[in-house]
Amino acid sequence: MMKKTSRRQQILEALAHMLEASPGERITTARLAKEVGVSEAALYRHFPSKSKMFEGLIEFIEETIFSRINLILKEESFAIARCEKLLNLLLTFSERNPGLTRILTGDALAGETERLHARVVQFYDRLETQLKQILRDAEIQESIRTTTPTGTAANLLLAAAEGRICQFVRSGFKRKPTEHWQDQWPILIEGFFQETPAISDSKSASYNQTSTA
Repeated sequence: MMKKTSRRQQILEALAHMLEASPGERITTARLAKEVGVSEAALYRHFPSKSKMFEGLIEFIEETIFSRINLILKEESFAIARCEKLLNLLLTFSERNPGLTRILTGDALAGETERLHARVVQFYDRLETQLKQILRDAEIQESIRTTTPTGTAANLLLAAAEGRICQFVRSGFKRKPTEHWQDQWPILIEGFFQETPAISDSKSASYNQTSTA
């Protein structure tokens, strides 16, 4: 027997659908209530404000993305594969959820509370922090490091993915985030890493300088 969808979930799904179906239009609680098939008063029994509805969608995005990132980190040992799968996850999620992607670009949050914009900023900050940690781990576990500072490198990777997400929304969902990504990724990552000097080599070089002196 299928589990019945809760009214709260129905409201969030309806909001996500309206964000996808009506890009550029402001969604009112009256329109949302009509879409769900309930009164506005019924909406407020589940969410005290429209902002809380948007927060519910942002929480869904966060839980979905970061739970899957944890799986990626368990399944993959190498930094390049981890970064590639993390960014591909973000792009694929955006492509499959156009309405939610409008939240990630801030497009759907025009006129909404600053708290919602801060939550989206926090989401991207968490992604960038995760990328930086992957790159730092690579130096310890794989003896490779980025050719630019770790923070700069992580920002470059995220900016490339975020740019494709913005293109997706700006094109009215016509330019898919994953389009050409498989061809572009090798170019983006070429020359990204360099081997770290072996500890023994560093010690040897230090010893030789001391002996010469």
